[in-house]
Amino acid sequence: MPRAIHLLALGVLAMVTSEFAVAGLMPQMAEGLGTTVPRIGYLITAFAVAMAVGGPLLTVALLRVPPRTALLVLFAVFLAGNVLAATATGYGTMLVARVITGTASQAFFGVAISTTVRLVDPGIRGRAVATTLGGLMLGTLIGLPFATFVGGHLGWRAAFWAITGLAAVAALATLAGLPRLDRAAPEGGFRSELAVFRSPTLWLRLATSTCVIGATFAAFSYVNPILTEVTGFTEGTVPVILVAYGAATVAGNTVVGRLADRHALPVLVTGLALNALFLTGFALLADLRPGAVACLLGIGLVGVTMNPAMVTRVQRAANAGALVNTVHSSFITLGVITGSALGGLAIDLAGLRAPLWLGAALALAGLATLLPDLARPRDARRRAAGAGAAL
Repeated sequence: MPRAIHLLALGVLAMVTSEFAVAGLMPQMAEGLGTTVPRIGYLITAFAVAMAVGGPLLTVALLRVPPRTALLVLFAVFLAGNVLAATATGYGTMLVARVITGTASQAFFGVAISTTVRLVDPGIRGRAVATTLGGLMLGTLIGLPFATFVGGHLGWRAAFWAITGLAAVAALATLAGLPRLDRAAPEGGFRSELAVFRSPTLWLRLATSTCVIGATFAAFSYVNPILTEVTGFTEGTVPVILVAYGAATVAGNTVVGRLADRHALPVLVTGLALNALFLTGFALLADLRPGAVACLLGIGLVGVTMNPAMVTRVQRAANAGALVNTVHSSFITLGVITGSALGGLAIDLAGLRAPLWLGAALALAGLATLLPDLARPRDARRRAAGAGAAL
C-alpha cells in the first residue's frame, strides 16, 4: 500500500474529528456562545447539509485541478473554517464556520477516494479505499474522544485549535508525500462526469448506500440515551462501550476492504442482513446489558464498515471520478440525516427502542435495493465484477 494512501487517511481523520467534535462539546459550546444545547445541535445538521449540498458544488469547481492541488485547496478552505470556529464569538459566526468546514470535508472525501484508486493497481482498489476510509473509523475510535477530552479540560476552543493543528500536519504531509497526478477531470470534462448520472443502476446503488448508513445512524445517533435509560449503564461507562464500538468498526472496515474488490455484492447482502439482525436483537435485548453490548458491537462490525463495498459498486456503475465519489458521499450523508431525523421522530412516537426497529427496517430496505443485481445470472455478475476490477 503506497504511503500516500495513509496520508489521505490522515486528512480524512482530521475532517471527521471536526465533524464529530460538536457532538462531544455541546454543553461547553452552548455556554461559551450564549445559546442553548438544542441550537448547538443545529450546528451538526448545518454541517451535514453543507456536506450533502455544498460538497459536490465545490468538487465541480475543482474538476480541472490536479488532485494534489485540489486537496491542498480543500485543506486551506477547511483550515479557514476551523480557525473561524475556534475564534467564533457568536452563534452566527459558528454556523458559518460549520458550513465552510462541512463543504470542504465532503469535497475532500470525494477527491481523496478518486485519488486513492489512481494510486494503486486495480486488484487492490477496495483495500486501498478501506485504508483511506480508515480515517473515518479512527475518527469514531479516537477522534471524538480526543476532541471531547481536550474540550473538557482546556475548553471547547482548544479542541478546535487542536483539530486545526492536526489538519495542518495532514496538509503539510500531503504536500510533501502525495505524488503529482494529472488533472482530476476525465476526457470531456464536466459533461462527461455528469453523463454517468443518467444510469438508473447508479441511482439504485446510491440508494443502497443511503439505506446502509441510515440504518446504522438511526440507532447510533441515540445510543447514549438507550444505553443509559434503557440498558441501565452509567454515563461513565458509555464512553468505554463506544471505544469498543469504534474498535469494531476498524476491524470490520479492514475485512470488508479485503473482500470488496471481488465480492462487493455478497459483502453488502451479508452486511445488511446481519445489521438487520443485530438491530432487531438490540431492540429486543436493550434491557439486558450483555445482549445490548453484543448487538451494538455487531452493528459496529457490519454498519458503516460497508463503505469500501459501497464505493466499489458505485464506481463500477459510473466511474472513479471525484464528482461521482463526492455525490456518493452526499448520499451517505443523506443516510446520516435521514436515520437521525427519523430516529428522533420514532422516539417521540414509540420510545427509545423505536430507532432500533427503524434501523432494522432501513437495513431491509437496503436489501431490497440489491434485488435487481441478485436477479442477474451468476455469470453476468462475475463478468461485471471482473470488468469493474479492471477499470
